[in-house]
Amino acid sequence: MKAVAYQQSLRIDQPEALLDVELDAPEPSDNDLLVKVSAVAVNPVDTKVRQRAAPEQGYKVLGWDAVGEIIDMGKNVTGFQPGDRIWYAGDVTRPGCNAQQHVVDYRIAAHAPTSLDDSQAAAMPLTSITAFELLFDRLQLDQHSNERTLLIIGAAGGVGSVMVQLAKQLTSARVIATASRPESKQWVTALGADLVIDHSAPLAAQLSEEDTVTDVALLTHSDQYFDDVIELIQPQGRIGIIDDPASPLDITRLKQKSLSLHWEFMFTRAMFETHDIKAQGRLLSQISALVDNGQLRSTLGKNMGELNAENLIKAHAEVESGKTIGKIALTVPQ
Repeated sequence: MKAVAYQQSLRIDQPEALLDVELDAPEPSDNDLLVKVSAVAVNPVDTKVRQRAAPEQGYKVLGWDAVGEIIDMGKNVTGFQPGDRIWYAGDVTRPGCNAQQHVVDYRIAAHAPTSLDDSQAAAMPLTSITAFELLFDRLQLDQHSNERTLLIIGAAGGVGSVMVQLAKQLTSARVIATASRPESKQWVTALGADLVIDHSAPLAAQLSEEDTVTDVALLTHSDQYFDDVIELIQPQGRIGIIDDPASPLDITRLKQKSLSLHWEFMFTRAMFETHDIKAQGRLLSQISALVDNGQLRSTLGKNMGELNAENLIKAHAEVESGKTIGKIALTVPQ
């Protein structure tokens, strides 16, 4: 099968950072679905793994967002059959989906929404899982959160674009989003944010006395905004982060306000095969229903054409720039 992979960790401007290769097609194990991949999306985790994890031998395939058709499955699989169109984010400890065929544990996959095309759907799984788990498992917002105000820092990115919508659709919290450019401000406003402020300026000064922030989703540059967040958040508030801070966070600063800090890593359930691993499949089914009901829209920002090394290099470069709006997807020719 055709795939895009790499052999050594290189800067994205190096000609061999990503390569077009031919690999053996994977075979499904007992819990796996074998998928003919139709479209994939690119996430910051792709670029981070490429920069930090070179394979000891052979090729490493990236990619953790896919839509495709089931062509075979393991003996333990239930709820699916060959021909089903599914979507998923996969498992970072296994080969990625930047290939014509891919295997995924059926417990972390779901039927894809029928109202989205392949590229629109591929943009959603990883960020939807991350946003959903951060909102409801970590920060524990719900429909009765009318006295809570959620600040989303970095709201125009992939995770933030889903989180704004989920928070508005499934909770009663007030949603304040940050964005710094006119186009990103327009994007998050259209997604439903109650207020948009500029994260390139001091945050607290942009909030009124009525903007009593009780929860913060710190989606990017958490070390840069950590002190600002501690200053503006209400006592007993919750802070959720998803990135890898460039410098250590001083958690002793949380004590005086009795603040809590929550990590969200959407691969945890798959990596450790937790007792509730099936929750991720159910979560994606719920997201699919919300999309088909018109409550959520795709966060696809750009389709960069067919999956090949040249186009994927361009996609990685855009993600590394930190200026993408929504998600980047590519279609997979068969």
